[in-house]
Amino acid sequence: MRRLTADVTAVTDSVMNRGGDRTRWASMLGRNRRDAAVLVLLSGSWDGAADHPGGVPADAEVLLTERAPTLRQHSGQVAFPGGAVDPGDDFPVGTALREAQEETGLVADGVDIIANLPSFPVPVSGFDVTPVLAHWSRPGDVRVIDTGETARVARVNLRELLSPASRFQVERKVLGARAYRGPAFMVDGLLVWGFTGGLIAAISEVAGWDVPWDHDDVRPLDEAIEAAGSAQTVGEASVLSDPMRQELLDDERRGGRR
Repeated sequence: MRRLTADVTAVTDSVMNRGGDRTRWASMLGRNRRDAAVLVLLSGSWDGAADHPGGVPADAEVLLTERAPTLRQHSGQVAFPGGAVDPGDDFPVGTALREAQEETGLVADGVDIIANLPSFPVPVSGFDVTPVLAHWSRPGDVRVIDTGETARVARVNLRELLSPASRFQVERKVLGARAYRGPAFMVDGLLVWGFTGGLIAAISEVAGWDVPWDHDDVRPLDEAIEAAGSAQTVGEASVLSDPMRQELLDDERRGGRR
């Protein structure tokens, strides 16, 4: 992971420079952003593997959660453990570890913090999210703690996640215009897209873990959700913040299309 730690701004730059409407609309969040942190927790051998891009070892895994389908926001979606800062948190590391413990039962004693990546805005939720990159040197049991918040906790093999067979893009249109297009992964019954999919894609790109895959494989988001058998529902609020929605409406009135 030396390429990640050598330039911690590169992941954020990759996300923000990917292009498309969300990059342009990110500036429309305004100043009332809420601080949040997510834990990007990787486990596996610390020694690089010469037979795989970036040295990803065969036993490398990443910790992911599937949000409960009953939640009001981002229901059923796959995410890194994490959430909004609480008073008294040692932000961002304390926030990320506290949320991971609450969601998965993670014991922090086995977690070695590698780096805090610069934050970037998530327009739909209004958060300014700081990814905390860590290595799970002494993996322990993880599980669903609160079924009202989390439906599944999974340790996903990183090579399988990043394999060309698992990768594509998803797209969502609103009012006839493209409201969202971004990286997606389908692995072990999990559809990973949105903020989490974009962050994984950026980390893989910067770290040199990418295996060539078909960027022209673009699937409608609703069809990808159905194919995964996912319980998530995706309305406009999942891909559009209020300013984004207003801009699309203004474009519609002007007869504009992207």
